[in-house]
Parts: sequence; C-alpha cells; structure tokens
Amino acid sequence: MNELIFKSVSEIIGHYHKIYTDLHMNPELSMMEKRTSAIMADNLEKLGFETTRGIGGHGVAGIFVNGNGKTVMLRTDMDALPVKETTGLPYASTVVMKDMNGRETPVMHACGHDLHMSVWLGTLQTLIRMKDHWSGTLLAVAQPAEEGMRGAEAMLRDNLYSRLRVPDCALCYHVSADLPAGSIGYFPGPIFAGVSSAQITVYGIGGHGAMPHNTIDPVVIAARIILDIQTIVSREINPVKPAVITVGAINGGTRANVIPDEVKMLLTIRYFEESVLNTIRESLINITRGAGIAAGLPEDKMPLVTFSSEADLPVSNDPQLVMNCVRSMSDILGGKNLTEVEPATVAEDFGKYGQTAEKVPIALFWLGGVNRQKYDEHIASANPLPSLHNSSFAPDFEPAFTAGVAAMTKSVIDILSNKADSRQKKTDRYSEK
Repeated sequence: MNELIFKSVSEIIGHYHKIYTDLHMNPELSMMEKRTSAIMADNLEKLGFETTRGIGGHGVAGIFVNGNGKTVMLRTDMDALPVKETTGLPYASTVVMKDMNGRETPVMHACGHDLHMSVWLGTLQTLIRMKDHWSGTLLAVAQPAEEGMRGAEAMLRDNLYSRLRVPDCALCYHVSADLPAGSIGYFPGPIFAGVSSAQITVYGIGGHGAMPHNTIDPVVIAARIILDIQTIVSREINPVKPAVITVGAINGGTRANVIPDEVKMLLTIRYFEESVLNTIRESLINITRGAGIAAGLPEDKMPLVTFSSEADLPVSNDPQLVMNCVRSMSDILGGKNLTEVEPATVAEDFGKYGQTAEKVPIALFWLGGVNRQKYDEHIASANPLPSLHNSSFAPDFEPAFTAGVAAMTKSVIDILSNKADSRQKKTDRYSEK
C-alpha cells in the first residue's frame, strides 16, 4: 500500500504545486477568502465530493461516501496575513487589499495556509484514488478566518455538523517553521495553548507635564502595572504549568508636556489549564487595584480590567487518536521522521471542532516545512530560522507535500479500514497482561 500511496503523490505533485503557487500569489485576508474558497470548492467537486459552499462565511465542506464505515474529517484553513512578503520567491505575493476596516495592507501566506490547502487536496485525491482500500466517509472542511480565531466557530454555528454529518474524528496539519520538511511533529495531549485577552484602563488626574506634583500620572501607574504583571507567571503559577502574559499595546497621551487622564493597555494570555487562567485573571485585578491604591487614586478612578467574554480553549489532541496516527505515519515515513514535540503557546481554532456537544476526537500534527539544508545549517550554527508570520517564511514544498500527503493518507486509510482499532486492541491486551 505504501508504494501505491507514494506513486499517487509523485503523479499529482506537479498539479498541486501549480495550485500552491497560485494560492501563494493570490492570498486573501480572514473572512475575505472569496477566490480561495471557490478554488477549494471547485476542486472538491472535481474529485467527486458533494460540496456545500458559504458555510459560516466563505467556508466550504464536502462529503464523499465510499460504503459503510466511519466518517473522518480533514480540515484545512484558507486565510492569509497582513504582512508584506520579503521571500524573494518568483511567485511571491505582491497583493495589496483592503481589510475589514477598509485599510489597505499588503497580504501574504506567512503562516503556510497555502501549503495546508495543497496537502489537503492532495490527500483527498490520493484517498479517492485508493478507495478500494477503505470504506467509510470523508468530510472535507476548508475553513475561513483561522487567524482571527473565528472561522471554526462560524462554521459550527452555521450547523456544519447537522448540515453534513458528525465525524468520528477530525485531523489536520499546521506547517512548522522549526521542523525539517519531510518530518512530522506530534503531541498526545494539549498541543496548542488556550488564549484569552484583556484590556486594562488606567485612570489618573491629568495636568501639565511641568507640574506632575499636581497630577496622578496614569503613565507611571501603567508602567508599575506592566512590571508587576511579570511576576504573575514567575511567582504565582506552578513552574511546571506553562503560561504567557504579554502586554501587546499601550496607548495614552497626546503631547510631551501633557499628563493624560487615562492609559489603555491590551494583553494576550496563553494557558493550558483553566485554573491557571483563573489565577492570572485574579492576579491582574489585584495588581491593578494595588497600583491604583499606591498612587492615591480615589475609588471611582481605580484601574479597570476587562476580559474577553469567552476564552478560546487549548487544542487538546486525543491521545489514542494521535498515537494510532503516529503508528500509521511511522509505517510509511519511518520512525526517524516522527518527532514528539513540546506543546506550543500559539493558538489555533481547530480545537473547537472537538469542543461541541458531540465531543469529536481531534488530532493536529505539525508538518515540517524547513528546507533540510537550511535546517542542518541552523542546527550547526544556531542561526535563527524565519518563524511563522515572518515576512520571509516559505516552506519547502516538495518534501513537505510528499510527507504530508503520504502520512495523512495512510492514517485515514488505517482508520477507515479499522486497522487503527485492531492495533489499539492489541495494545490493550498487552497492557492487561
């Protein structure tokens, strides 16, 4: 079977490289993926999927039924970022478009969603070519607005599952800027962090910059708060429980000689356990109030902390599903090309597909994207590699596509032919002994 899979990949890679370069040259921002979604839908229909467009905005989903059996969902994301590309590639993006607020911005696929889409399509075509080797249903989902953490929720609220069907499991990739192309990273548990946000408004009593003794300076109070925030993770959170608090924006004042009446700060919070998030929220309230009291602010001018209405939960991989896929992926790629990675504090909304009432098991894998020679040079010299969202990030298409399609195809075939279940039963029997 492995030979048949690689044969298919070698036959289709040229076609999907053309699609990849077209997607790379024509990126679209979140919730504006009109052209991209049409390409995804058209390709699904050509492959024989019963396709539904316009789910949750520009979301697309397709069903391919191949006899009785389980339903496996494969998801890709479609949106790009407001970043000016500096890769120097012959197919580099030169696109400039207006965002949802009407502001013009350069756009590029700095997070590799163009590779995600190409591998997704290549996997679907290979599975259909090999439909004699499995029985069941493929649910293919092309999601908008992953970067804004809105697309998955929008598709689910638009009744993705009830309009098509509830899958038995859901799988996806995210390209890695740290792993060599041809390899895959996995973690059997929460692989990406949950994310919440907060706004802190620091009030003061403004006045002339030359007479600060007649004021209560909110800029100084804000500075104290920022420094004290750094002690939350280092002194209030268990050291073995990861967390990140970043003050990403601070705005206050208009002139050098005017002390303003207020300062606003925007924060992002990353966490893996709800108890950690609760501790952070409580500490932010205590720190800001303490700073206000120390500055002599009256009760009605105490700093105000406002949290986002809902926190996005971590992407929690189902351990059994991950390890079943790892065995399938190792079988076709070789164990040396599978690496257990540490959880990352980046966020992804793929987890939402497993957080509905149906509790669908999910598994997200890192798909290595770094050119092997550049990766080896990085290891030897410790020179940094371009990260995701960097203007010079560009995955090495051929080895990444080959490994991604081969590994995911083998995983899905094993799930739909019940090989994964039989392997698990053998493991369980061995454990019982």
